[in-house]
Amino acid sequence: MFCRFYNSVNLKAVGRQSVCNYTSLKGLSGLFWDISKRNMSEDSKINTRILFCGPHFAASNNYTKEYLQNYTSIQVDDLPFDSVPNLIGNYDICVVKSMRLNSDLIARATRMKLIMQYGVGLEGVDIAAATNHGIKVARIPSGKSGNAASCAEMAIYFMLGLLRKQNEMQIAVRQKKLGEPVGDTLQGKTVFILGFGNIGIQLAKRIRPFGVKILATKRTWPSFLPNNSNSTEANSQNDLVDEKGSHEDIYEFAKISDIIVCCLSMNSETAGVINNKFISSMRKGCLLVNIARGGLMDYEAVYNGLKSGDVGGLGTDVTWTEPFDPDDPILKFPNVILTPHVAGVTEQSYRAMAKRRRVLLIITWVNFKRWLVMLRFNFSLENL
Repeated sequence: MFCRFYNSVNLKAVGRQSVCNYTSLKGLSGLFWDISKRNMSEDSKINTRILFCGPHFAASNNYTKEYLQNYTSIQVDDLPFDSVPNLIGNYDICVVKSMRLNSDLIARATRMKLIMQYGVGLEGVDIAAATNHGIKVARIPSGKSGNAASCAEMAIYFMLGLLRKQNEMQIAVRQKKLGEPVGDTLQGKTVFILGFGNIGIQLAKRIRPFGVKILATKRTWPSFLPNNSNSTEANSQNDLVDEKGSHEDIYEFAKISDIIVCCLSMNSETAGVINNKFISSMRKGCLLVNIARGGLMDYEAVYNGLKSGDVGGLGTDVTWTEPFDPDDPILKFPNVILTPHVAGVTEQSYRAMAKRRRVLLIITWVNFKRWLVMLRFNFSLENL
């Protein structure tokens, strides 16, 4: 599936009834037919307007514009943050990127029908407010877009960079020193994947050949039942993980891990999960990698852990505030590697997401039948 909705609204045209299920084609066609009818009556032509918020993650709107350039009925704009409040009311669809859409902003979006994320994170969107205003909220699942694979590879970059002391190697190059620093190998290490979702699965697949022991936690694990549709998934995950646990096991797993990779979703239950209690339970010198959300880590706890040596190194693609202050004290530690929220920003994943978003955005009544033929679905309009 190319899109997942996170709320259920009472729209006559939308054929959806449950929260967090994948959208039906009938629901999508109804949603965009509703937009098209309104715009045809208002502007005498189809004119769906799409808003990308803010200057960051520029490739998202650039690729989307590229893939929609032949669809003259669809207009794609990117606006600076401070212009969004005054202009959001002119748009049918909003791609939030790193902007936070609170209830006040959503109330201004008087013609909005859909709020989307270019990726998976929806913690910045007030979903309840959107639901109250009849606006659908959706994201693109990471497992289908290449985003999860891209993030998993970034986690490996951090692990190897910390083990081989990337920052110290750069210093050695500048000082014309050879044969130092002395690094370490990934082979033989115990890696704890904190949050075994799409990214965690892709990571486990990639690090297994390094000869590591893999521990992983998630809320629920698929069980094996004969002739059950989950059997293949359960067996696959069992093969990837040496020891499985639930959230209650995170402290015990932290005690025996050499590397911890945080892949959790950000919500009220997981915010600040990497705190003093968690870090104090870690094996001294354990490496910490975060490719999920900065808010999963308590800043003071991580800073003090690095200072004391309890945290042997930090590799993170996400921070507590973004963009992050380049003069922040935490960046003074030589065993900290920071990247600018680019784990999922690859040619493969961004083009895949742009293509999936293009499919979603061009579903108007006038081109819906051609879209079905293009994707070779095995049913006709008469069956919708």
